[in-house]
Amino acid sequence: MSHGTLTLPNLLTGARLVLVPFVLWHLAAGETATAFWLFAAAALTDLLDGNLARLLDQRSVLGAWLDPIADKTMLLSTLLMLVWLAALPVWLGVLVVLRDLVVLLGAAAYRRLTGGLEVAPTWWGKTATAAEFVLVALVLADLAFAWGVAFLAYMVLLTGLLVGISGLHYVWLWSAKTCAWRAARGGL
Repeated sequence: MSHGTLTLPNLLTGARLVLVPFVLWHLAAGETATAFWLFAAAALTDLLDGNLARLLDQRSVLGAWLDPIADKTMLLSTLLMLVWLAALPVWLGVLVVLRDLVVLLGAAAYRRLTGGLEVAPTWWGKTATAAEFVLVALVLADLAFAWGVAFLAYMVLLTGLLVGISGLHYVWLWSAKTCAWRAARGGL
């Protein structure tokens, strides 16, 4: 893994972070088509940055940290703005924020307890994030182009279910890691 910072993949990831306030601004201003296209551009950078990092052998420590931060910032802020605009239900926004807090606090508690931390997204976490992304993209498209997506209510429920399952899975995972660590240290 390279330690260079000024690489094409990192610039794409940085561009995704820079796009966040513009997506939010256009949503707040009611310019949903512009917000949709900016969100789509951010999604494209997400597809490109990791693949280019591998293809060009430009993986970096900065990119490994920055990519999930950019993803979470774009997705969470856009989802919460859609909740604020009443395009998504409040309960979904609360559930997503609660799950993310559980993951962060669980990781922080484990690191504090053990002094180490290896973070790897789980299948449930990736699936929930993918569902969140698809839902946000569909809602933005529906707002921008009045598609009248009939299954949005079902997508909201599916996303909520996946977010809930992934949150519970992370609780189970951190608990199991903590128990294993304590057992290895003689039950401390």
